[in-house]
Amino acid sequence: MNDTAEATGHPARDEQDPAPEPVAVHGTVAPGYEPVRDAFARNFAQLGDRGAAVTVHRHGSPVVDLWAGTRDHDSPAPWERGTAQVVHSVTKGVSAAALLLLHQRGRLDLDAPVSTYWPEYAAEGKDRTLVRHLLAHRAGVPVLDRPLTPDEAAHPGTGAAAVAAQAPVWEPGTEHGYHAQTYSWLTGELVRRVTGISLGRYVAEEIAGPLGIDLWIGLPPERKDRVGRSGAVSAPERGGLRLRPRRNVQDAYADPASLTRRAFDAIDPPADENSPAYHAAELPGANGIATAYALSRFYASLIGPVEQGPRLFAPATLALARTVESEGADRVLVVPTRFGPGFMLHGAASPLLAEGSFGHPGRGGSLGFADPESGVAFGYVTNGLQKTVTNDPRAQALVRAVRGVLKG
Repeated sequence: MNDTAEATGHPARDEQDPAPEPVAVHGTVAPGYEPVRDAFARNFAQLGDRGAAVTVHRHGSPVVDLWAGTRDHDSPAPWERGTAQVVHSVTKGVSAAALLLLHQRGRLDLDAPVSTYWPEYAAEGKDRTLVRHLLAHRAGVPVLDRPLTPDEAAHPGTGAAAVAAQAPVWEPGTEHGYHAQTYSWLTGELVRRVTGISLGRYVAEEIAGPLGIDLWIGLPPERKDRVGRSGAVSAPERGGLRLRPRRNVQDAYADPASLTRRAFDAIDPPADENSPAYHAAELPGANGIATAYALSRFYASLIGPVEQGPRLFAPATLALARTVESEGADRVLVVPTRFGPGFMLHGAASPLLAEGSFGHPGRGGSLGFADPESGVAFGYVTNGLQKTVTNDPRAQALVRAVRGVLKG
Protein backbone atom coordinates (compact mmCIF):
# COMPACT_ATOMS: atom_id res chain seq x y z
CA MET A 1 0.00 0.00 0.00
CA ASN A 2 1.12 3.58 -0.64
CA ASP A 3 2.53 5.66 2.17
CA THR A 4 0.59 8.44 3.91
CA ALA A 5 -1.19 10.44 1.24
CA GLU A 6 -2.24 14.08 1.00
CA ALA A 7 -5.25 14.94 -1.14
CA THR A 8 -7.28 18.06 -1.74
CA GLY A 9 -10.56 18.95 -3.37
CA HIS A 10 -12.33 22.10 -4.46
CA PRO A 11 -16.02 22.71 -3.72
CA ALA A 12 -18.57 24.30 -5.95
CA ARG A 13 -19.19 27.71 -4.38
CA ASP A 14 -20.34 31.26 -5.00
CA GLU A 15 -17.58 33.62 -6.05
CA GLN A 16 -17.78 35.55 -2.77
CA ASP A 17 -17.37 32.43 -0.60
CA PRO A 18 -13.87 31.81 0.74
CA ALA A 19 -12.20 28.61 -0.42
CA PRO A 20 -11.94 26.00 2.34
CA GLU A 21 -8.60 24.92 3.64
CA PRO A 22 -7.39 21.82 1.81
CA VAL A 23 -7.82 18.69 3.88
CA ALA A 24 -4.88 16.41 4.58
CA VAL A 25 -5.88 12.79 4.03
CA HIS A 26 -3.77 10.38 6.06
CA GLY A 27 -3.37 6.66 5.64
CA THR A 28 -2.74 4.20 2.86
CA VAL A 29 -4.26 2.94 -0.37
CA ALA A 30 -3.20 -0.02 -2.48
CA PRO A 31 -2.24 0.74 -6.10
CA GLY A 32 -5.39 1.21 -8.16
CA TYR A 33 -7.51 2.41 -5.23
CA GLU A 34 -6.44 6.06 -5.48
CA PRO A 35 -9.96 7.08 -6.67
CA VAL A 36 -11.28 6.16 -3.22
CA ARG A 37 -8.78 8.53 -1.64
CA ASP A 38 -9.84 11.26 -4.08
CA ALA A 39 -13.52 10.72 -3.28
CA PHE A 40 -12.73 10.82 0.44
CA ALA A 41 -11.00 14.18 0.01
CA ARG A 42 -13.95 15.54 -1.97
CA ASN A 43 -16.26 14.60 0.91
CA PHE A 44 -14.48 17.23 2.98
CA ALA A 45 -14.24 19.82 0.23
CA GLN A 46 -17.75 19.47 -1.19
CA LEU A 47 -20.00 17.35 1.03
CA GLY A 48 -19.44 18.79 4.49
CA ASP A 49 -17.40 16.13 6.29
CA ARG A 50 -15.63 17.38 9.46
CA GLY A 51 -13.85 14.24 10.61
CA ALA A 52 -14.12 10.77 9.13
CA ALA A 53 -12.39 7.53 8.24
CA VAL A 54 -12.90 4.86 5.59
CA THR A 55 -11.45 1.36 5.29
CA VAL A 56 -11.92 -1.22 2.56
CA HIS A 57 -10.83 -4.85 2.72
CA ARG A 58 -10.52 -7.06 -0.34
CA HIS A 59 -10.34 -10.82 0.16
CA GLY A 60 -9.51 -10.32 3.83
CA SER A 61 -6.71 -7.74 3.46
CA PRO A 62 -6.98 -3.94 3.75
CA VAL A 63 -6.63 -2.04 0.48
CA VAL A 64 -7.85 1.35 1.74
CA ASP A 65 -7.32 2.76 5.23
CA LEU A 66 -7.78 6.54 5.39
CA TRP A 67 -8.69 9.22 7.91
CA ALA A 68 -8.88 13.02 7.89
CA GLY A 69 -10.24 16.06 9.66
CA THR A 70 -10.93 16.52 13.36
CA ARG A 71 -11.75 13.85 15.93
CA ASP A 72 -14.61 16.02 17.28
CA HIS A 73 -17.16 17.82 15.17
CA ASP A 74 -16.76 20.90 17.37
CA SER A 75 -13.01 21.11 18.15
CA PRO A 76 -9.76 21.30 16.15
CA ALA A 77 -8.04 18.22 17.64
CA PRO A 78 -7.00 16.01 14.72
CA TRP A 79 -8.56 12.67 13.90
CA GLU A 80 -5.96 10.02 14.59
CA ARG A 81 -5.51 6.45 13.46
CA GLY A 82 -7.81 4.52 15.79
CA THR A 83 -10.30 7.33 16.48
CA ALA A 84 -13.71 5.73 17.08
CA GLN A 85 -17.21 7.14 16.79
CA VAL A 86 -20.77 6.18 17.69
CA VAL A 87 -22.06 4.51 14.52
CA HIS A 88 -25.78 4.51 15.31
CA SER A 89 -27.75 1.85 13.40
CA VAL A 90 -24.64 0.36 11.86
CA THR A 91 -24.77 -1.42 15.24
CA LYS A 92 -27.80 -3.39 14.02
CA GLY A 93 -25.59 -5.30 11.58
CA VAL A 94 -23.24 -6.30 14.39
CA SER A 95 -26.17 -7.42 16.53
CA ALA A 96 -27.61 -9.41 13.63
CA ALA A 97 -24.28 -11.20 13.26
CA ALA A 98 -24.36 -12.16 16.94
CA LEU A 99 -27.81 -13.71 16.56
CA LEU A 100 -26.86 -15.54 13.36
CA LEU A 101 -23.76 -16.92 15.07
CA LEU A 102 -26.02 -18.33 17.78
CA HIS A 103 -28.15 -19.87 15.04
CA GLN A 104 -25.04 -21.26 13.33
CA ARG A 105 -24.00 -22.87 16.61
CA GLY A 106 -27.39 -24.51 17.12
CA ARG A 107 -28.46 -22.33 20.03
CA LEU A 108 -31.16 -20.24 18.32
CA ASP A 109 -33.90 -21.42 15.95
CA LEU A 110 -35.04 -18.64 13.63
CA ASP A 111 -38.36 -20.41 13.09
CA ALA A 112 -39.14 -20.77 16.79
CA PRO A 113 -41.49 -18.32 18.52
CA VAL A 114 -39.62 -15.62 20.41
CA SER A 115 -41.53 -16.74 23.51
CA THR A 116 -39.71 -20.11 23.37
CA TYR A 117 -36.70 -18.27 24.76
CA TRP A 118 -38.47 -15.28 26.33
CA PRO A 119 -41.87 -16.36 27.71
CA GLU A 120 -43.00 -12.87 28.72
CA TYR A 121 -42.84 -11.79 25.09
CA ALA A 122 -46.03 -13.74 24.29
CA ALA A 123 -48.15 -10.97 25.86
CA GLU A 124 -50.63 -8.92 23.80
CA GLY A 125 -50.96 -11.44 20.99
CA LYS A 126 -47.25 -11.78 20.22
CA ASP A 127 -47.10 -15.49 20.97
CA ARG A 128 -46.75 -16.34 17.26
CA THR A 129 -43.93 -13.89 16.59
CA LEU A 130 -40.97 -15.84 15.23
CA VAL A 131 -37.32 -15.04 15.83
CA ARG A 132 -36.91 -14.33 12.10
CA HIS A 133 -39.76 -11.78 12.32
CA LEU A 134 -37.90 -9.97 15.05
CA LEU A 135 -34.66 -9.90 13.05
CA ALA A 136 -36.29 -8.70 9.83
CA HIS A 137 -38.32 -5.81 11.30
CA ARG A 138 -41.58 -7.76 10.96
CA ALA A 139 -42.37 -8.04 14.68
CA GLY A 140 -44.86 -5.15 14.67
CA VAL A 141 -43.42 -3.38 17.71
CA PRO A 142 -41.42 -0.45 16.29
CA VAL A 143 -43.07 1.93 18.78
CA LEU A 144 -43.79 2.08 22.49
CA ASP A 145 -47.05 3.47 23.83
CA ARG A 146 -44.97 5.14 26.52
CA PRO A 147 -41.52 6.20 25.35
CA LEU A 148 -38.60 5.51 27.67
CA THR A 149 -36.33 8.12 29.16
CA PRO A 150 -32.62 7.83 28.35
CA ASP A 151 -31.97 6.30 31.79
CA GLU A 152 -34.76 3.76 31.31
CA ALA A 153 -33.56 2.95 27.80
CA ALA A 154 -30.07 2.22 29.09
CA HIS A 155 -31.42 -0.28 31.60
CA PRO A 156 -31.81 -3.57 29.69
CA GLY A 157 -34.50 -4.94 31.98
CA THR A 158 -36.70 -1.86 31.57
CA GLY A 159 -36.44 -1.82 27.79
CA ALA A 160 -37.08 -5.56 27.54
CA ALA A 161 -40.14 -5.34 29.79
CA ALA A 162 -41.51 -2.46 27.72
CA VAL A 163 -41.33 -4.28 24.37
CA ALA A 164 -42.61 -7.52 25.93
CA ALA A 165 -45.71 -5.69 27.19
CA GLN A 166 -46.26 -3.70 24.00
CA ALA A 167 -49.17 -4.61 21.71
CA PRO A 168 -48.09 -4.92 18.07
CA VAL A 169 -49.29 -2.29 15.61
CA TRP A 170 -49.63 -4.91 12.86
CA GLU A 171 -49.95 -8.67 12.94
CA PRO A 172 -46.39 -9.97 13.38
CA GLY A 173 -44.97 -11.42 10.19
CA THR A 174 -47.46 -9.77 7.83
CA GLU A 175 -45.71 -6.43 7.17
CA HIS A 176 -42.40 -4.78 7.91
CA GLY A 177 -41.34 -1.45 9.36
CA TYR A 178 -38.00 -0.31 10.69
CA HIS A 179 -37.66 -0.95 14.45
CA ALA A 180 -35.34 2.01 14.90
CA GLN A 181 -35.05 1.98 18.71
CA THR A 182 -36.91 -1.13 19.87
CA TYR A 183 -34.48 -3.35 17.95
CA SER A 184 -32.03 -2.72 20.81
CA TRP A 185 -34.19 -4.34 23.47
CA LEU A 186 -35.57 -7.07 21.21
CA THR A 187 -32.16 -8.37 20.16
CA GLY A 188 -30.45 -7.64 23.46
CA GLU A 189 -32.95 -9.54 25.56
CA LEU A 190 -33.09 -12.48 23.16
CA VAL A 191 -29.31 -12.92 23.37
CA ARG A 192 -29.43 -12.60 27.15
CA ARG A 193 -32.14 -15.28 27.41
CA VAL A 194 -30.21 -17.67 25.16
CA THR A 195 -26.69 -17.12 26.53
CA GLY A 196 -27.09 -15.66 30.01
CA ILE A 197 -24.87 -12.70 29.08
CA SER A 198 -25.53 -9.35 27.44
CA LEU A 199 -25.31 -8.87 23.69
CA GLY A 200 -22.47 -6.40 24.20
CA ARG A 201 -20.47 -8.95 26.13
CA TYR A 202 -21.23 -11.63 23.54
CA VAL A 203 -19.91 -9.35 20.78
CA ALA A 204 -16.79 -8.61 22.83
CA GLU A 205 -16.09 -12.29 23.47
CA GLU A 206 -17.15 -13.87 20.18
CA ILE A 207 -16.58 -11.16 17.56
CA ALA A 208 -14.44 -8.18 18.57
CA GLY A 209 -12.01 -10.16 20.73
CA PRO A 210 -11.19 -12.92 18.22
CA LEU A 211 -10.85 -10.34 15.43
CA GLY A 212 -8.81 -7.92 17.53
CA ILE A 213 -10.94 -4.94 16.55
CA ASP A 214 -12.03 -1.73 18.24
CA LEU A 215 -15.78 -2.33 18.26
CA TRP A 216 -17.94 -2.04 21.36
CA ILE A 217 -21.58 -2.18 22.34
CA GLY A 218 -21.08 -0.77 25.82
CA LEU A 219 -17.79 1.11 25.93
CA PRO A 220 -15.36 0.06 28.68
CA PRO A 221 -14.45 3.10 30.82
CA GLU A 222 -10.74 2.69 30.08
CA ARG A 223 -11.49 3.27 26.37
CA LYS A 224 -13.43 6.51 26.75
CA ASP A 225 -10.61 8.68 25.37
CA ARG A 226 -10.74 6.83 22.06
CA VAL A 227 -14.14 8.23 21.08
CA GLY A 228 -14.65 11.50 19.23
CA ARG A 229 -17.58 13.83 19.74
CA SER A 230 -20.23 13.79 17.03
CA GLY A 231 -22.84 16.38 16.18
CA ALA A 232 -25.24 17.65 13.55
CA VAL A 233 -23.85 19.41 10.51
CA SER A 234 -25.71 20.83 7.55
CA ALA A 235 -25.30 19.29 4.14
CA PRO A 236 -23.83 21.94 1.81
CA GLU A 237 -25.89 23.34 -0.99
CA ARG A 238 -24.84 22.26 -4.44
CA GLY A 239 -25.60 24.50 -7.39
CA GLY A 240 -27.73 26.68 -5.11
CA LEU A 241 -30.02 23.77 -4.22
CA ARG A 242 -30.18 21.71 -1.08
CA LEU A 243 -31.24 18.10 -1.59
CA ARG A 244 -34.46 17.36 0.26
CA PRO A 245 -36.36 14.14 0.93
CA ARG A 246 -39.62 13.45 -0.83
CA ARG A 247 -42.68 15.19 0.57
CA ASN A 248 -44.27 12.02 1.98
CA VAL A 249 -41.06 11.26 3.89
CA GLN A 250 -40.88 14.84 5.21
CA ASP A 251 -44.52 14.65 6.32
CA ALA A 252 -43.95 11.34 8.14
CA TYR A 253 -41.03 12.73 10.12
CA ALA A 254 -42.93 15.93 10.90
CA ASP A 255 -46.06 14.21 12.24
CA PRO A 256 -45.71 13.31 15.95
CA ALA A 257 -48.48 10.70 15.57
CA SER A 258 -46.88 8.86 12.65
CA LEU A 259 -45.21 5.49 13.08
CA THR A 260 -42.06 7.12 11.75
CA ARG A 261 -41.79 9.72 14.50
CA ARG A 262 -43.02 7.35 17.20
CA ALA A 263 -40.42 4.75 16.22
CA PHE A 264 -37.52 7.17 16.35
CA ASP A 265 -38.95 8.84 19.49
CA ALA A 266 -39.23 5.60 21.48
CA ILE A 267 -36.53 7.23 23.62
CA ASP A 268 -37.72 10.66 24.70
CA PRO A 269 -36.08 13.06 25.31
CA PRO A 270 -33.17 12.03 23.08
CA ALA A 271 -30.06 10.86 24.90
CA ASP A 272 -26.85 12.88 24.90
CA GLU A 273 -24.89 10.70 22.50
CA ASN A 274 -21.57 12.21 23.58
CA SER A 275 -22.01 11.44 27.26
CA PRO A 276 -20.01 8.75 29.06
CA ALA A 277 -23.30 7.23 30.28
CA TYR A 278 -24.55 6.79 26.71
CA HIS A 279 -21.27 5.29 25.55
CA ALA A 280 -21.28 2.81 28.45
CA ALA A 281 -24.88 1.71 27.85
CA GLU A 282 -25.72 -1.29 25.68
CA LEU A 283 -28.22 -0.37 22.97
CA PRO A 284 -27.59 -3.03 20.33
CA GLY A 285 -29.61 -1.23 17.68
CA ALA A 286 -28.17 2.23 18.12
CA ASN A 287 -25.03 3.00 20.13
CA GLY A 288 -22.21 0.79 18.92
CA ILE A 289 -18.82 2.47 18.85
CA ALA A 290 -16.25 1.52 16.24
CA THR A 291 -13.45 2.56 13.97
CA ALA A 292 -13.80 2.32 10.21
CA TYR A 293 -11.09 -0.34 10.22
CA ALA A 294 -13.05 -2.40 12.76
CA LEU A 295 -16.25 -2.28 10.69
CA SER A 296 -14.46 -3.27 7.51
CA ARG A 297 -12.55 -6.13 9.18
CA PHE A 298 -15.75 -7.31 10.87
CA TYR A 299 -17.58 -7.55 7.56
CA ALA A 300 -14.56 -9.13 5.88
CA SER A 301 -14.70 -11.91 8.51
CA LEU A 302 -18.31 -12.67 7.61
CA ILE A 303 -17.51 -13.48 3.99
CA GLY A 304 -14.10 -15.15 4.22
CA PRO A 305 -10.85 -15.51 6.13
CA VAL A 306 -9.05 -12.36 7.28
CA GLU A 307 -5.40 -11.78 8.05
CA GLN A 308 -4.64 -13.24 11.49
CA GLY A 309 -8.29 -13.75 12.33
CA PRO A 310 -11.17 -16.21 12.00
CA ARG A 311 -13.88 -16.47 9.42
CA LEU A 312 -17.09 -16.02 11.40
CA PHE A 313 -19.87 -17.13 9.05
CA ALA A 314 -20.06 -20.60 7.60
CA PRO A 315 -21.21 -20.65 3.95
CA ALA A 316 -24.77 -21.57 4.95
CA THR A 317 -24.94 -18.67 7.40
CA LEU A 318 -23.59 -16.28 4.79
CA ALA A 319 -26.32 -17.41 2.40
CA LEU A 320 -28.91 -16.95 5.15
CA ALA A 321 -27.70 -13.42 5.91
CA ARG A 322 -28.51 -12.43 2.32
CA THR A 323 -31.91 -14.12 2.11
CA VAL A 324 -34.68 -11.59 1.57
CA GLU A 325 -37.10 -11.59 4.52
CA SER A 326 -38.69 -8.15 4.06
CA GLU A 327 -39.08 -6.20 0.84
CA GLY A 328 -41.25 -3.33 -0.33
CA ALA A 329 -43.08 -0.55 1.47
CA ASP A 330 -41.63 0.09 4.91
CA ARG A 331 -44.29 1.16 7.43
CA VAL A 332 -41.77 3.31 9.31
CA LEU A 333 -39.19 4.63 6.84
CA VAL A 334 -41.90 5.33 4.21
CA VAL A 335 -39.64 4.15 1.38
CA PRO A 336 -39.17 0.65 -0.04
CA THR A 337 -36.59 -1.28 1.97
CA ARG A 338 -35.07 -4.76 1.81
CA PHE A 339 -33.94 -6.77 4.83
CA GLY A 340 -32.52 -10.19 5.41
CA PRO A 341 -32.53 -11.63 8.94
CA GLY A 342 -31.07 -8.50 10.51
CA PHE A 343 -28.98 -7.04 7.72
CA MET A 344 -30.20 -4.41 5.28
CA LEU A 345 -29.78 -5.57 1.69
CA HIS A 346 -28.75 -3.61 -1.38
CA GLY A 347 -31.65 -1.59 -2.76
CA ALA A 348 -32.78 1.85 -3.85
CA ALA A 349 -33.22 3.12 -0.28
CA SER A 350 -29.78 1.95 0.81
CA PRO A 351 -27.46 1.29 -2.13
CA LEU A 352 -24.49 -0.87 -1.21
CA LEU A 353 -21.93 -2.16 -3.68
CA ALA A 354 -24.00 -4.61 -5.73
CA GLU A 355 -27.06 -6.83 -5.70
CA GLY A 356 -25.54 -9.41 -3.32
CA SER A 357 -24.22 -6.90 -0.76
CA PHE A 358 -25.48 -6.87 2.83
CA GLY A 359 -24.77 -4.61 5.79
CA HIS A 360 -26.30 -1.65 7.57
CA PRO A 361 -26.19 2.15 7.43
CA GLY A 362 -26.38 4.42 10.45
CA ARG A 363 -28.27 7.65 10.99
CA GLY A 364 -26.09 10.61 10.14
CA GLY A 365 -23.80 8.86 7.69
CA SER A 366 -21.82 5.84 8.91
CA LEU A 367 -21.97 2.62 6.89
CA GLY A 368 -20.66 -0.95 7.00
CA PHE A 369 -21.24 -3.77 4.52
CA ALA A 370 -19.79 -6.74 2.67
CA ASP A 371 -20.07 -7.93 -0.90
CA PRO A 372 -19.19 -11.64 -1.15
CA GLU A 373 -18.97 -11.77 -4.94
CA SER A 374 -16.20 -9.15 -5.12
CA GLY A 375 -14.65 -10.02 -1.75
CA VAL A 376 -15.09 -6.39 -0.63
CA ALA A 377 -15.82 -5.26 2.92
CA PHE A 378 -16.37 -1.59 3.71
CA GLY A 379 -16.46 0.66 6.78
CA TYR A 380 -17.04 4.42 6.96
CA VAL A 381 -17.49 6.46 10.15
CA THR A 382 -18.03 10.19 10.56
CA ASN A 383 -18.53 12.71 13.36
CA GLY A 384 -20.56 15.12 11.21
CA LEU A 385 -24.15 13.91 11.36
CA GLN A 386 -26.25 14.96 8.39
CA LYS A 387 -30.00 14.41 8.06
CA THR A 388 -29.69 10.97 6.52
CA VAL A 389 -30.88 7.56 7.67
CA THR A 390 -30.11 5.09 4.90
CA ASN A 391 -28.50 6.88 1.94
CA ASP A 392 -25.81 9.37 2.97
CA PRO A 393 -24.16 11.21 0.03
CA ARG A 394 -20.66 10.98 1.57
CA ALA A 395 -20.84 7.23 2.10
CA GLN A 396 -22.36 6.78 -1.35
CA ALA A 397 -19.54 8.78 -2.98
CA LEU A 398 -17.05 6.34 -1.46
CA VAL A 399 -19.09 3.31 -2.50
CA ARG A 400 -19.25 4.62 -6.08
CA ALA A 401 -15.47 5.06 -6.05
CA VAL A 402 -14.95 1.49 -4.91
CA ARG A 403 -17.37 0.27 -7.57
CA GLY A 404 -15.45 2.23 -10.20
CA VAL A 405 -12.14 0.71 -9.10
CA LEU A 406 -13.55 -2.80 -9.39
CA LYS A 407 -14.89 -2.11 -12.87
CA GLY A 408 -11.39 -0.96 -13.80
